[in-house]
Amino acid sequence: MLRGCTYAGVLFAYGGALASLPLLPFAMLPALVWRSAPYGVQVVVTLLVWAALIGAVGLARTTRRALIASARRMLGVPLPDPVAGRRLASSPGTGPTPTTQAPAVPSGADRLRTPLWLLLHVALGWTGALVSGVLLLAGLSLPGGWLGAEARLSLFGWSVRVAGGWWSWVVAVGCVLLAALVCVAVTGALRWLAPRLLGLSSAERLALAAERELLLAERNRLAHELHDSIGHTLTAATIQAAVAGEVLSADPVAARAALRSIEESTRAALEDLDYVLGVLREEEAGTAPTRTLADLPELLDRLRHAGAVVEPELSGELAQVQGTLSRAAYRILQEGLTNALRHGAGGPIDIRVVAASDALELRVVNRIEVRTGIGTGTGAFPTSGHGLPGLAERVRLLHGEIEAGPDGPQRWRLAVRLPVRVSA
Repeated sequence: MLRGCTYAGVLFAYGGALASLPLLPFAMLPALVWRSAPYGVQVVVTLLVWAALIGAVGLARTTRRALIASARRMLGVPLPDPVAGRRLASSPGTGPTPTTQAPAVPSGADRLRTPLWLLLHVALGWTGALVSGVLLLAGLSLPGGWLGAEARLSLFGWSVRVAGGWWSWVVAVGCVLLAALVCVAVTGALRWLAPRLLGLSSAERLALAAERELLLAERNRLAHELHDSIGHTLTAATIQAAVAGEVLSADPVAARAALRSIEESTRAALEDLDYVLGVLREEEAGTAPTRTLADLPELLDRLRHAGAVVEPELSGELAQVQGTLSRAAYRILQEGLTNALRHGAGGPIDIRVVAASDALELRVVNRIEVRTGIGTGTGAFPTSGHGLPGLAERVRLLHGEIEAGPDGPQRWRLAVRLPVRVSA
């Protein structure tokens, strides 16, 4: 009873009761028209129409937002704001991204929660105001018989009458304490009801879960983009820097070519990084960098500048592979070549891309050391272990097939088959 938020909650309840007064004249119209009805019937009809009008006000979305904001402030209940659903929107090169849409549509039962809250809010407000008002008036009037006040209580034929003396002071204190208890009860009831009637509905919980799923999928996609793009660039740049350092005196032309390749690859990686950081900051990230199979020759040239021997075998109309399939194929080849640079034992890297009418086949084969295996060759790079699982997930989303493992005693093979669809 000594907490200020208790009486703030009572003011909140009283405010709801007062806010319902403008609807009372409209609720009295049927009783005024039906004057021949008994008085009790007129009262019941007026109360029913009044409740219907109050409930109708609660159907408005703005009413719920205002009630949530006021209950959060006056009752101290951590109520969440209404949840807006999201939908997938695709743009070239970005894949599915969440965009805001209209608020989640609640079911019939969920739509009645706010009108029910408003009715209980008003009912508790009027009950608390009338009961606590009478008790406070009695507590202020009874001591010493002020204003000629007296109290009489009759129960089962036994009655007590208080008309002055010290009994009047005892009853007055009791009335004041009861008024405070009424305030506590009203505030406690509103606090208990608020999360259940103003909290998230089942439709909003589903929308919130879908939004979180979209955000996790977007973050996972961005993690794949960073792993594929930045990981490949850093691997190639490290090898190219080592090559440039070795041939700087003996072959300045080759050293300059390696440095130019480092500049080009890092510039492309910075574009990817700027886009990803913009998305993570929820800023306007601009157009996402799009790299498809058409950029495969540039990727192979960077590998050659890094000192790798690349033997590509391209067949079919690669230009006809477009959209998501072409972008995914580029990233898969990029990751496979990055692994060959990191963990290979030198020697040629065989690349095979076959674009058929029904499927797109990708293969990367490189040499490995028998005693070390993949990932532990000379000059091996540290690895996070997310490369192959990320590739497997990417291929699974495209309903493809992937095989990765030894191909003979000294070779490692990555083979991917992706189905071609007209919508890709």
